[in-house]
Amino acid sequence: MAVLDCGSNSTRLLIAGPSGATRVREMRITRLSAGVDASGNLRPDALARSYDALAHYREVMDEHGVERGLLVATSAVRDATNGGEFLARAAQITRVPARLLRGEEEAAFSYAGATHGLGQDPRATLVLDIGGGSTEIAVRLEGAVHGHSMQLGCVRVTERALGTGVVTPRAAAAARAMIDEQLDQAFAAEPRLGALVGDVRLVGLAGTVSTLAQLEAGLRHYARDAVHHRMVSRAAVVRWRDRLGALTPAQRLELPAMVPGREDVLVAGLYILDAVMERFDVDELLTSEDDILDGVAASLL
Repeated sequence: MAVLDCGSNSTRLLIAGPSGATRVREMRITRLSAGVDASGNLRPDALARSYDALAHYREVMDEHGVERGLLVATSAVRDATNGGEFLARAAQITRVPARLLRGEEEAAFSYAGATHGLGQDPRATLVLDIGGGSTEIAVRLEGAVHGHSMQLGCVRVTERALGTGVVTPRAAAAARAMIDEQLDQAFAAEPRLGALVGDVRLVGLAGTVSTLAQLEAGLRHYARDAVHHRMVSRAAVVRWRDRLGALTPAQRLELPAMVPGREDVLVAGLYILDAVMERFDVDELLTSEDDILDGVAASLL
């Protein structure tokens, strides 16, 4: 079976065998959300990049004898007036059903994927999924998963507030104000989040967190075992945010561990990450390479 995730910044594939064991995991930066925040539409170039990735994934699925699957789409498609057209074409290309997730569903699937295999902890586990167009937080309280989706993402914050070049004090203040406003709304919508401040295990996933873990580990090439379930301090988040913010995207790309396609939006993701860690008063982040793909796959199995 296969799960395909059409996110705002990347398009990804997970193929699992009958027992649920992962056979293939691939990712392509497609920036589906490029310009959506301003225009309300998925642009032709973004659609073309995504369709090319999906056509390639269908070939990979055929090579592995995939018999069933599900394609899920998130923030960029939720926000776009032509999102329905994209879903129809995506289903045609991949030959699997295509489903648009609500923000709460996205958070729940991310929580299920990220917490699978985690050891016990006396604190509540808060899962943070920083995407391109939205950021989801999810926590299990009293036996039920509560999720909230914020209109924050590394692409959205970059386009609306931070910009892609060297970060100026004015741009940083604008980005932080945007992030704080969304966090205020999250705490107002889910008052129980306030009780977690200072007493929560924070688990982070998706591209911002994964790339941060690679940078912190000093990796020249991606190694899942080196970044999965790695502890990263808030001090490291701030250090990399400020170091990368002082560079141009081209200069960031010269760093061995930088993932091409993230060099222009990673700093915005780190601003989101730092703000969340500050709001919940946590000093460490546990990274996870298991994410929404794994959560959706588990639901299908």
